[in-house]
Parts: sequence; structure tokens; C-alpha cells
Amino acid sequence: SRQRGGGATDFVQCIVPPPLGTWHAAAAGIEHRVGANPPAWAKVGGTMYMPPQFNAKDRAHALALMRSHPFASLISTNEEGLPYVTHLPLHLEERGEQLVLLGHVAKPNQHWRYLQARPTAVVTFLGPHSYLSPRVYPDVARVPGWNYLAVHCTVQATLIEDPEGKDALLKTLIGDHEPSYAAQWRGLPREFQLKMLAGIVGFELKVIDFQCKLKLNQHRPEAFARMREIYAAGSEDDRALGEWMDRLGMNASPASPGAAS
Repeated sequence: SRQRGGGATDFVQCIVPPPLGTWHAAAAGIEHRVGANPPAWAKVGGTMYMPPQFNAKDRAHALALMRSHPFASLISTNEEGLPYVTHLPLHLEERGEQLVLLGHVAKPNQHWRYLQARPTAVVTFLGPHSYLSPRVYPDVARVPGWNYLAVHCTVQATLIEDPEGKDALLKTLIGDHEPSYAAQWRGLPREFQLKMLAGIVGFELKVIDFQCKLKLNQHRPEAFARMREIYAAGSEDDRALGEWMDRLGMNASPASPGAAS
């Protein structure tokens, strides 16, 4: 029988897109090299479970999420083939149609070495998210769920190790988060600046593929009115989800409780 509500579990698929010619099954620590014809299991693409009703095709939605929630998770694999994750702020640049993410890690963090050895990685951005109560539905045969907005990017990394490049990178990030600090940084002794720059490794992450998932119960219009009420009176994340409902044109509908999924 069909389950109603939003309680389905999401599964992550560790798959690298075909342009790279290398497919990683990270958890198993195996690598399968292919040419133009990837194995059947690899053809599904993407790095997260994506029901079609939540698959946002509008590039502007992805860019808005990445810029409003720049604190990301950078995911590589270590020597044992296990995921290695660093949480960090990233700056998004548009270079024509090409998207590029800029960031850095502390030099003692081994992540830059993993990027050097295996430049393909995944970056995830998590936007507002919130519990979805079954109280939003007009009938009781429902289950709880969780609404959230997320972007996954498959990236190709290039390290930035020269002082000038790292200085420019830091100034870009300062401009994102505290522009007034730029004058203080420029006024510091050059010796101190070089010491700080020597303690980090920067990188440029070229986005070669991305998925944008907007999980907002879009397939349950009978819940929209009550969702709006709850979100308007809720937390900051709740209110942000309400704004995204506006952005997606999710207006209250008189649809019946059995609306199609």
C-alpha cells in the first residue's frame, strides 16, 4: 500500500559523474575505471536520493541556497576508502556558466592531501530544515516527516599553496563575512601575515555537477495551508521554509486528502 506523508529515509549514493572516467564506491574502498560506458549501477548519477517532485532544476535556487548557507561539508576519501569530512565556509563564484567554490583548511588537516591525491570530491550545503508534523494534514492516516533544502556538488579540486593566492582567497572570504576586517588584515605586519598564510592550504573546487533538493512536501497540496500557519509561528528555519514555499508558488489548495503523490 502507498504510504502518505514525508517520512521516507534518504540514502546517499557514492557516485562520481562520468566525465571523470573514474567511479568510486567509497565505502568499500574500490575503484572501477570506465571509458564512455559506465557500469549500469553508476548510470543513475548524483550523490543523494532524489524523488522527482523534490528535484529543483532551476539553477538560481541552488545558487541562492549555497550563498545563504555557505557553511558546507567537504567530503573526500582517505587511504582506507572511508569518507573524510571537513566542515568549512566556502565562497561561490560564477565564471560564466562555470561554478567555482573557494576555501581553505588548516595545514595540519590532512584533507588537502586527500584532495591532492584524489581531486574529485563532494560538497554539500544544507539550508533551512524542520520537523513536519502529521497535524498539517486534514486526516489522521499520516506519518511525521522532515522538510529540508540541500545542494550537493561534485567538484574537481586544485590546491592554492602560494602566499599571494592564499592572501587573495582570504580577502574574498573576509569580504563575505566581515568586510570591515579587511583593513585590519592589510595593516598587520607582513611577517605575521606570511606566518598565518603558511598555516593554511587553499583550494579551488570546480563544480562539475550538482543536485538541488527542495523537500517541502510539494506533492501534498492539502497540507499547504496548515504548513504555512506552523512555519509562520515557528523558528527561524520554519520561517525560511515558509519563504521558500512562497518562492515556489506553493499556495493553499482545496485538494482532497487523497491528492496524488
